Amino acid sequence: MADVTDIEVLADETVGGEGFLQVRRLKLRNRRADGSLSDEYSCDFAVRPKGIDAVVVAIYRQIGARVEVLLRDGLRPALRFGRANQPTQPVPDGRSYLFFRELVAGIVEAGDDGLVGLSTRAAIEVKEESGYDISADEIELLGVGSFPTPGAMPERYWICAAEVRGNARPSAPQGDGSPMEEGAKLHWIELDQAIRDCVDGRIEDGKTELGLRRLRDKLKG
Repeated sequence: MADVTDIEVLADETVGGEGFLQVRRLKLRNRRADGSLSDEYSCDFAVRPKGIDAVVVAIYRQIGARVEVLLRDGLRPALRFGRANQPTQPVPDGRSYLFFRELVAGIVEAGDDGLVGLSTRAAIEVKEESGYDISADEIELLGVGSFPTPGAMPERYWICAAEVRGNARPSAPQGDGSPMEEGAKLHWIELDQAIRDCVDGRIEDGKTELGLRRLRDKLKG
């Protein structure tokens, strides 16, 4: 079969009204190097009008030789209701997913342009979700962005680090005002233990494991 050189869009529509997520539905066919075309096929993926990308922030502190990271337990209704009683689960879930442990994260919004915009948004999310005041200049990008679910959403994660130094004390996290941020709890956990928790399944968030491992690599230098 000839190599695919491009994808031709035959139809393009967005469905889902004004919800937080919408579905972009494409009718496509592949164009091949020999000039032939594939059969038509459909491709659906989620889009988010508020912003296409997100920042993920590994907040950490150093106490002597010990490094601790700040993790957040927050509501994730999509997991609680989207997986409940689903017969297609290859291995049944061992929990009900009311709260879910992960790094601080937030959507990159319109106007958050360039690396400065990413750092500014990361600092805002740190303040909202952890209560710590971190300036944009103190945010460090940990490598290039990463696509977590390229088959279902074009979102890119920008993984950052923010160090809490000295005797910094947080204010009460205010969140963004959404009921989805009610009841969140914060936990300081030793970095290597947090990574072990990812492997053992006590932490099940992919972006969190990636962020923790990139942080450990940075600190090892």
